[in-house]
Amino acid sequence: MLTALSIRDLVLIEQVVLEFGCGLHVLTGETGAGKSILLDGLGLALGERADPALVRKGAAQASASAQFLLQPDHPVHALLAEQDLASDEPGTLMLRRTLKADGGSRAFVNDQPVSAGLLRSIGAMLVEIHGQHDERGLLNPRGHMALLDAFAAHPVLVEAVRLTHAEWQAASDALAQARSRLESDSRDRDWLDHAVAEITALNPQPGEEVALADARANMQKGARLGDALDAIDALVSGGDGALSQLRQAARRLERVADADVQLQAAMDAIDRALVEGDSVEAGLADVRARFLVSPDALEAAESRLFELRAMARKHRCDVETLPAMATDLATRLEALKDAAVNLEALERQLALAHQAFAAAANALSTSRHAAAARLDATVAQELPALKLENARFRTMIADVAEGASGSDQVVFEVSTNANQDFGPLTRIASGGEMSRFTLALKVALASSGSAGTLIFDEIDRGVGGATASAIGDRLARVASEAQVLVVTHSPQVAAAGSSHFRIAKADSGDGMRTRVDALDAGARLEEVARMLSGAQITAEARSQAANLLDAGGGA
Repeated sequence: MLTALSIRDLVLIEQVVLEFGCGLHVLTGETGAGKSILLDGLGLALGERADPALVRKGAAQASASAQFLLQPDHPVHALLAEQDLASDEPGTLMLRRTLKADGGSRAFVNDQPVSAGLLRSIGAMLVEIHGQHDERGLLNPRGHMALLDAFAAHPVLVEAVRLTHAEWQAASDALAQARSRLESDSRDRDWLDHAVAEITALNPQPGEEVALADARANMQKGARLGDALDAIDALVSGGDGALSQLRQAARRLERVADADVQLQAAMDAIDRALVEGDSVEAGLADVRARFLVSPDALEAAESRLFELRAMARKHRCDVETLPAMATDLATRLEALKDAAVNLEALERQLALAHQAFAAAANALSTSRHAAAARLDATVAQELPALKLENARFRTMIADVAEGASGSDQVVFEVSTNANQDFGPLTRIASGGEMSRFTLALKVALASSGSAGTLIFDEIDRGVGGATASAIGDRLARVASEAQVLVVTHSPQVAAAGSSHFRIAKADSGDGMRTRVDALDAGARLEEVARMLSGAQITAEARSQAANLLDAGGGA
């Protein structure tokens, strides 16, 4: 819902700030007062084309901003979140546009700069403007199916079609992929047989490459250590080694040790040295045993590593992924063997999925046809009172290619004369007829699929009396479901409003200026009386205005 509109330096408007609430808001004024300027200002804020001629003469730039109050479930929230355009005040949205006299313009959403295209997309979700040549909102054929579905109130059927269509497409994709895989695998049958056989024979294990590399490194280290141990062993335990010579010295010293105390002490020292030497000899033997390298084992590890890495290079993968590749290739080979059976199963699944979709689409189409008949009858009831008694309206449903929304194409068509063929509303109806057809549709559809704010520009052009009263009554009915703003020259329509704004033009001393005033009850009576009688407001006109306001509920 539009809650505020601010316009500055636009054509004849120096500055205007308007506030709106729920219900039907009427904007009136004499011809040329500037009613269209307000719509130009709102259009600027909504992202419409920025014409530098709109900038007030002498001003550097024009600006327009529109503030909206949004319901928590409004679809615009998703678009705002996608663009990271959060508001400081939850539930409120501010659209703003500036236009320089030299033609440059800037767009803002919640005071964050955006493209004019994004501003226009957001604005289209918030406001529908129905004027003499407007082709948006209800008049856009692309939205007719959604409007009919909303009128039919069958969301379960719509969702069933969407889901079954997705399942049908998934089954179709699965079958196409299986056929493509089968065709590719059939060409590679011999290669698959050979690849599976050689990888199976190699039997690679998870983590095997790392384990083999570590073992080979340890064995290579042991081989290098073995050479050093051999040299040390020769020095310690060899025939001419240190321990051999100590043992010979001990045997000779033992024969003369009794001759002197110091010789006995030397004998004891040699014994201790031999004990330590035995410990060194045992330690060296232990190390040799732990690092004993079999040339065959080292060769086997290196050969296995070479085979694994060669196989990985052949299949352009890592050694670690060879087991998974072996499983995948074996699965492909097995699937190739069972291909005919698998394809038959997928074809059955596809047929069942399409059957389910067709049933859902048929149920939805049946409901749409029934809703179309109800909608046509409802619109037909509205046309005579809107001076469209010779006009006809129909909801055309044609068969189209099956899709996520079913197999229907929905288009609203009209015929404005008894002998005239049906055609799109925008090509058949005149400007005034178009607006009244739009109103009839709006009454029939109530709040179905509409934006929160609807604007009707001179919907009453060319009609008066009872027809104008009927238009006012129907605008009020639509306003019970959505906020409505109407630019009107009709006192009957003006009297139906819940609030009233008067647009007037006056000389401010430095040029003509347009101003907008919110009217209280007394001023509103005078304005409706002026619309009835013209420049000279009579007592009779005031009396008639009071009657209209009482009848319209706007007094």
